[in-house]
Amino acid sequence: MRRIALWFAGTVAVVVLLFSHATSTGGSTLAAAGSQVAVSGGTSTGSGTTVTGDVAQTRWGPVQVALTVDGGTITAVQVPRYPSGNGRDQEINARALPVLVQETIAAQSASIDMVSGATVTSVGYRQSLQSALDKAGL
Repeated sequence: MRRIALWFAGTVAVVVLLFSHATSTGGSTLAAAGSQVAVSGGTSTGSGTTVTGDVAQTRWGPVQVALTVDGGTITAVQVPRYPSGNGRDQEINARALPVLVQETIAAQSASIDMVSGATVTSVGYRQSLQSALDKAGL
């Protein structure tokens, strides 16, 4: 009987320790830092036309891309809407969106690579990007 009680107490202690362990995706630091992701890029001088793509509904939330176009060239890209409902979304998009924005400006088209680990956001980004490019006539 004593062995069973010790085994049970040990198991409970391990489970409590596992659930109380702070992970990199579940802390208050991430929620505070991840709510505003830097997702604009390019060198907008104030001139040009801003074209907003349609909202792409993804499994994790909406994604929308806005382009600043000057003389048929994409000069800046903003992502006003992206999945940010939890810490994991914020972590993924803090890494993925700047890469997607940079690739868009470099490629000047929707022919960009997806970001590994952010497939759902990448697909939504490309859909909204293509919509914005169509509206801009590019």
